[in-house]
Amino acid sequence: MIKYHSLYPSHFKLDGGAMFGIVPKPLWSKKIPADDLNRIEMNCRTFLIQTKSKNILIDLGVGSYHGEKFDNRFGINDNFNPVEELLEKNLNLNCNDITDVIVTHLHFDHVGGLGTKDGLTPLFPNATFHLHTDHFDYALKPTPRDQGSFHRKFFEPLVKWYEKENQLNWLNGNSKNILVDQDYELKFQISHGHTPFQVLPYDKKMIYMGDLLPTSHHLNIAWTMGYDLHPGETALERVEIYNWIIQQNLSVIFDHDKDFWGAKLAQLSKYKYEFSDLFPSTSNSFERHTL
Repeated sequence: MIKYHSLYPSHFKLDGGAMFGIVPKPLWSKKIPADDLNRIEMNCRTFLIQTKSKNILIDLGVGSYHGEKFDNRFGINDNFNPVEELLEKNLNLNCNDITDVIVTHLHFDHVGGLGTKDGLTPLFPNATFHLHTDHFDYALKPTPRDQGSFHRKFFEPLVKWYEKENQLNWLNGNSKNILVDQDYELKFQISHGHTPFQVLPYDKKMIYMGDLLPTSHHLNIAWTMGYDLHPGETALERVEIYNWIIQQNLSVIFDHDKDFWGAKLAQLSKYKYEFSDLFPSTSNSFERHTL
């Protein structure tokens, strides 16, 4: 039996305008309120999949080594739980038990928890790290517009460590297997609108949407983020992937929604979709899921 869990190692805030791009504040603020600095509350959802022999983590949050100025800017509280504490407290696992780590992309809020408190020592020394080779190449030389999202000084030494230890599985292409464990397969699709070669892991029951659909409030295909490099491409990708998700009857997993951890999609018309079911979050630290 496959088990699914949400871990919340990081809680932070981002500018609401940036999160909703060209959507006017009077519209998006009806769905999610902003603080006095125009920031909205966000979770970083680390998704854990347990198979017969594997403990697989998808995305790892912000990390706890950026400093006071950074933490104040992004509303990061000192009392948030690191991944290792959540694993030990809720699942009686430690970081050595993690067999596989996947990051959808190398933005700091998705790969920050790959290292220990100095940000440079691998937190999961026994894991195979799955990373798309073309995305890594891009992350080393992003555009001036998005270079602030990539903290190369932290992720590059960790990637090189996994490569040196022969624990790096380079993903390539647009869709194929990430891993196979007996009768379990974890695959991926690629999207490019948010950042080039973003990995969307999926199995027979769920798909982790990364920043293609970061929260339930972004369901409208036109409600793309200001952080998206190619928002028009994001909108078109959503249509294609939404339709495929509905055909496959998959649950979508949100990476940043603080109120809902996932949902089921339904199509109303060519470019209009709704949630046929929303799965509410019951905790801001750890949740067990049934899919």
